[in-house]
Amino acid sequence: MYNYSKLLGAMREKGITQDALAQRIGLNSATLNQKLKNNSQFKQSEMRDILACLGLTVKEIPEYFFAR
Repeated sequence: MYNYSKLLGAMREKGITQDALAQRIGLNSATLNQKLKNNSQFKQSEMRDILACLGLTVKEIPEYFFAR
């Protein structure tokens, strides 16, 4: 089980809602919500797209997506 609290914090800092982020990366908002609740896994392309939307780099994937 992964902890996405840092990712959610970055979204808050940037003023990006889950709905807005889902739309930007081409996901249904319910699908993004399920991924953030650990009911489904993120694809690598989704991780890259999310970090790009937040102004973060690919090198930060482990920090935002693999914290336990």
